[in-house]
Amino acid sequence: MKEEPSLVGQKLTLEEPAVAVQPAPRTLPRAIWALGLGAMFMDMSSELVHSLLPIFMVSVLGASMITIGFLEGVAEATAAITKIFSGALSDYLGKRKFLVVLGYGLGAVTKPVFPMAPSVFWVFAARFTDRVGKGIRGAPRDALVADITPPDLRGAAYGLRQSLDSVGAFLGPLLAVAFMALWANNITAVLWVAVLPAFISVALIVSIHEPAEEKSRWINGSLISFSSAKSLERSYWIVVGLGAVFTLARFSEAFLILRAQSVGLAIGFVPTIMIVMNVVYAASAYPAGIASDHLSRRMMLVTGLALLVLAELVLAVAAVPWKVFAGAGLWGLHMGFTQGLFNKLVADTAPAELRGTAFGIFNLTSGVSMLLASVTAGFLWQIVGPQATFFAGAIFAALAATGVLACRGNE
Repeated sequence: MKEEPSLVGQKLTLEEPAVAVQPAPRTLPRAIWALGLGAMFMDMSSELVHSLLPIFMVSVLGASMITIGFLEGVAEATAAITKIFSGALSDYLGKRKFLVVLGYGLGAVTKPVFPMAPSVFWVFAARFTDRVGKGIRGAPRDALVADITPPDLRGAAYGLRQSLDSVGAFLGPLLAVAFMALWANNITAVLWVAVLPAFISVALIVSIHEPAEEKSRWINGSLISFSSAKSLERSYWIVVGLGAVFTLARFSEAFLILRAQSVGLAIGFVPTIMIVMNVVYAASAYPAGIASDHLSRRMMLVTGLALLVLAELVLAVAAVPWKVFAGAGLWGLHMGFTQGLFNKLVADTAPAELRGTAFGIFNLTSGVSMLLASVTAGFLWQIVGPQATFFAGAIFAALAATGVLACRGNE
């Protein structure tokens, strides 16, 4: 991988952008588009499944809300834990594409399992394996974006990849709605539709040309070591802490789907909640990525949290479907403002030789937070009700915003 100007060790604050160059889509490397389109097709597949899976588990397999919260939390935590090893392994090997292809491949082969699942255990096993695949590909893919993109275009690159990812995330539920109508709400049959786009995704990722690496990056003689982690700058650890707090303030999007059903939205139209969320997410992620190359990071983070507070308050008081749609749209807008920004902050605060490890650690802490948030959400929903779940999320998001505003100094 070619040498690049490093931002590590410089004063990187949440207030000022690292660069001030206006990006344009045509200047981004072709591999970014391939990564984005691969993510789009995989998310099309995954979100088709996820938009129906909570209803499938409740109505067909008889799962409880606590079970769903536990399953979703463990699934996301599994992905995050796997990311720390795959990220470090990609640093060690000096190669990332193999792990990205392996991760997408695992995601593809699990898709036929969902419609064939006779019990919650089989769903759990498939979801677990799928999230292992996500974990394997996640950190190496995010590091690969930074490897092949000039530093002054990273915000735009992460925003574009996230936007394409989100396009797939609303096309999947859209397909779910269409085929649910066509096949008279036969959830099992509709789940089979997810298989083809998953394998198209793998083919796109295989086509990517990875930059040449002259040697492997074995840090201090071990794959993951405390000494290599200690070499990461304080600014990086601040980003890790912020990411963990952000994730605690929200929980699995499965609860958006269940909220829509709880206010009376017909089962065949429940996936439209994810369509609304992801349309807004896709529309906002790329512009927000460009903005992160120029504007105050602090205010973008606070704006994202403010949108999350508003989304959770709307979802808490919702009594009719249109209010749930409004809350889902605000949720998607908060995601667009924050997710690509966090990827950029990790890339900007980690040295190139530890970039995969850095993304792995970041995603591990976020995954543990997601586990805690989703399990807590499931218990609150089961014991108190859906309103308590979303009110609790709003309170925590407001506290997180206060913490970001109070965070000063060399950030």
